Amino acid sequence: MNSLEELAAASGESGTVATTDARTSMLAAIRRNRPEARPLPDIPAFDHRSPATPAAFAEALALMGGQWDNTFIDTCPDAETLGAHVCRLFPQAQRFCSAVEGITGVEALDRDAAPYALDDVDVAIVRARFGIAETGSVWLSEEELGTNTLGYLAQHLVVLLDPQAIVSDLHAAYARGDFSTVHYAVLMSGPSATADIEGILIRGAQGVRSLHVLACPLA
Repeated sequence: MNSLEELAAASGESGTVATTDARTSMLAAIRRNRPEARPLPDIPAFDHRSPATPAAFAEALALMGGQWDNTFIDTCPDAETLGAHVCRLFPQAQRFCSAVEGITGVEALDRDAAPYALDDVDVAIVRARFGIAETGSVWLSEEELGTNTLGYLAQHLVVLLDPQAIVSDLHAAYARGDFSTVHYAVLMSGPSATADIEGILIRGAQGVRSLHVLACPLA
């Protein structure tokens, strides 16, 4: 070998071989020393101390900075009434985008659009699969959000929640099994919030500025 290129090539090949051999040896050692599998423990039946009621949910939601709206708690409004109600909540908003099908007067979410295309959404509308009274949280997955960024890039988030879909606590939420049926899931408790070292609370720093949960029974 008379050139620097040939020397570099030879050095690279030998280095690759050595790296491959070392990796193979380490992985083989790990496989030989893999601990035996153990059965998962049984999950005990926890006491549900929080009542699974809209009142308990609303109280916990308020503590987290969210807003509860029971305008339609006893009846499912038609698409036009629901759309008009949401628009009245945010009179200054320009772009309303809904992942819930059939709401009139607002833009329907294009699930094939690029995630960053939602960065100018003022108000996003989604329907939660269930809520948790203990924490005032709503459960959303990629199925409810349509595009995950809808729940974070929007300025305000309106979440439709069937009052009958409120569970008591986190134990009851995990017992439902919804987490194992989706690729992405989030428990959202109030709007985004952060505080600096002086304790100044800032809303919307990493997500929505407000979370408005609207009681809305399924038809």
